[in-house]
Parts: sequence; structure tokens; C-alpha cells
Amino acid sequence: MIDLGTNAKNTWCTGCGNFAILSAIKAVINELAAEGLPIENVVLVTGIGCHAKIVDYVNVNSFYSLHGRVIPPATGIKIANPHLKVIGHSGDGDAYGEGIEHLIFAAKRNIDITAIVHNNRVYGLTTGQYTPTSPEGYKGRSTPSGTKEMPMNPLEIMLASGATFIGRGTSGALASLKKMLKEAIAHKGFSIVDILQTCVTYYNMYDYYDKRVYELKDHDPYNYDQALGKIREWDYNKDANIPIGVFYKKESPVFEESFKASGNGDHNRDDIIKKILSKSA
Repeated sequence: MIDLGTNAKNTWCTGCGNFAILSAIKAVINELAAEGLPIENVVLVTGIGCHAKIVDYVNVNSFYSLHGRVIPPATGIKIANPHLKVIGHSGDGDAYGEGIEHLIFAAKRNIDITAIVHNNRVYGLTTGQYTPTSPEGYKGRSTPSGTKEMPMNPLEIMLASGATFIGRGTSGALASLKKMLKEAIAHKGFSIVDILQTCVTYYNMYDYYDKRVYELKDHDPYNYDQALGKIREWDYNKDANIPIGVFYKKESPVFEESFKASGNGDHNRDDIIKKILSKSA
């Protein structure tokens, strides 16, 4: 097993759901490395928010992006070197607010990257403002009387946009989260995993999720209509049960391979990368 830890001091709040995601991603990277994935071929990309600190705690290649801009550099990295396994980490405000248009086009293009969304339904780093997935009536720093907006269902948007792997997990179900993240990262095409990750400081949802979350069984992830029905089942209705698991997957040509067909193949890509690196050294 590779020690993926770093010397960076962890500054997440005690009880934060990000600890579970950190544990899961380190375990998955180790499993993939044991199966032959070169550790130097793993790249983590993050936005701005509590989620972004995860790259400080995982000793692999990483890139800090701007708020809402995880997908553009992740896409560029993958196109520049398709041999890399590119994994993006975003918060719900980061991904579904400023970054929603980038997610839509990544799904539309079926770029072979993985988007992991730390969905705590609140802006935790900036002390509790509402996000696109906060429930109607949520009272935070920016909405002391309660937000008047209904939350969006981001996975329904991803399904409609063409994502070829869609899943939901929780930071309270570590075993199933590890399994799903490994499947998502191994998937060839655009994959997104929405993780219901609890912010204990500003929006503690542990009890709420414990009472309502259940794992999908007898579900056909290759059936679009079944996937849509399961994605809509919760739809952020406060009284509904919440399914977790793989909602949808399919095989489809990936975006970066289209460059080969257009005559921009990667027959000399490795040589070009070596030249660029040698000039920057």
C-alpha cells in the first residue's frame, strides 16, 4: 500500500463529512495503483471551498483552480495527456452554481474525467450561505429569513446533458462510497458522483440522512427511464427517502478520442510533452 498522506495540517472541522471522502479516495487510488495504474498518472483538480483542501492531504499530482472552474483545467489536462486519470473535486456551490455550465458541457462532450461533488448544501468555507441545493426556507448568513428558492436537482441536469455515469453517495456510507468512486473513476467517459457530505458546523444533516438514505437494489443503471425515476425520487423533497448508488451508466465515444479522428492524433504527444517539460525545467 502506498502512503498517500502528507505533512499538511488538516483544518476541517471535527465531524466533517470530508474526512470520509478523503479516506475513500485514498483507498480507491491505492486499489487502482495495485491493479496497475501508475500513481504519477493520477491528477486531482479542485475549486475553492472546504472540499479543495483535499489535495493538500493526498500526495498525488494536483491543481488548484478558481471557484466554479474545476472542469476547464481538468478537461485541458485530459486532452493534453489522455494517459492521465483526472479526478475533479468540487463543492455544491462550486459545481452547481458558478460551475454548472462547465458540468453541462463536460457531460455533453463525454470527456473522460470524474467529477466528485462534495454536496453539503451550504457554503461552509464562507460561513453558511445558501447554495443551489439548499432547501427552500434554509436560514443562513445571506438568507436570515429563509431562502425563497427551490433547490435544483443536479443529477437530473447531468442525465439530460449526456453524462455516461451518474451516482450518488453519502459520507455516512463509506463502504458503498469507495465502491462507487472506484467504478466512476474506472469508467471511460464523463462520470459524476454527488456525495451528500455533511457540514456539522453550518448544516448538520447526519440524522436526516440516516433516517432516509437507502441503497439501490434491483435497479437497471442502463435503463434511462429507470435512472430518471430514481434521480427524481428524492428531488430534495424533505419527506422523501433518498436512494444512493449508481443511477445510470452507458458506453459512448469519449471526447478526447475525437482528436485522433480529426488528424490531431497523439502519435507524437509524448514527445511534445517531453519537449515542453524540458523547456520549463
